[in-house]
Amino acid sequence: MTQAPHKPHPFHVELTADFYNADATSRYADLGLSVFHNYPHITHKAFAEHRKQIDPDQMRGCQGVIVLTPHVTAQSVSDANDLLAIGRFGVGYDSVDVKACTEADVVVFITAGAVDRPVAEACVGWMIGLTHHMRAKDNLVRTGRWDDRSKFMGRELRDRTLGVIGLGGIAKGLLNLLKGWGMNPPIAFDPFITPADAKAIGVHLVSLEELLKTADFVSIHCPLTEKTRGLIGRNELAMMKREAYLLNTARGGIVDEDALYEALQGHRIAGAALDCFAEEPVTHPHRFGALDNVLLAPHSIAWTDELFRDIGRAACQGMVDLSLGKKPRGVVNPQVFDRPGFQKKWDRLCR
Repeated sequence: MTQAPHKPHPFHVELTADFYNADATSRYADLGLSVFHNYPHITHKAFAEHRKQIDPDQMRGCQGVIVLTPHVTAQSVSDANDLLAIGRFGVGYDSVDVKACTEADVVVFITAGAVDRPVAEACVGWMIGLTHHMRAKDNLVRTGRWDDRSKFMGRELRDRTLGVIGLGGIAKGLLNLLKGWGMNPPIAFDPFITPADAKAIGVHLVSLEELLKTADFVSIHCPLTEKTRGLIGRNELAMMKREAYLLNTARGGIVDEDALYEALQGHRIAGAALDCFAEEPVTHPHRFGALDNVLLAPHSIAWTDELFRDIGRAACQGMVDLSLGKKPRGVVNPQVFDRPGFQKKWDRLCR
């Protein structure tokens, strides 16, 4: 006798309220929710209100939460009897207390790979914008200072050296996009990558000091951890060439902002492009805005319709996988799968 196929258990997912406007319409063109259409056992809706920190009452009754900006703390997961997963909408997870989630038998996953292309593309745009003084030249026309244009001679990417701090998917995407631009062979600092693996993709691994002294562009692509917090400070900025640029699309805490402000104000480096800051959100004019050698963005330089679609699809697929008893991609606390409490909860809710 043929055994009837297993019918998946009901699985409810909620999204943090900051994905939506006050009238419940989506702020973004496509959040990838179409992934759920083929899985009728999955239901989803948004939190009723936005809070900077997710509270336990917001997650009661759901098995998964897809999080945009709110923080996930130990308090957030203090009543996680039916909660299986936190899916971070992106690749950073410094806003999530991963240890607390593990102890609460909650898996945390990120949308690995979904952000690589748009962030890399934004970095290329910034590199060109900085070296060609696009902000300053735009202002010359807006203020009628046509004859000052010869004061802003630019430089091409040709024959320049890119140095990446962190050789993950975004950095690899950036290197791929820059092929054919005539740049020097790229260099990288990443203590978690072997020289052989770096060589296989055409990158030479160097120390942080050598990278800072050599690179014309220093682009940061590492996560914010206790080891990387303040990684780029006064000593490190002093190592950079005067004609070099710093790009940070990772996290603000990696760079000492006081030291960077002094270096930019004194033109000890040529300029910087910053998408992230030590304190976010920035709701008042930032001191970096007074500098003419800086490009700024509100932690959204890579935000595109395609980015949100792809991140959303990855986050939703992670929830689908868990609901079907499979491990999702991008798990940041894999040890949770060895915990009897998690396995028991997973069995009860999904298997």
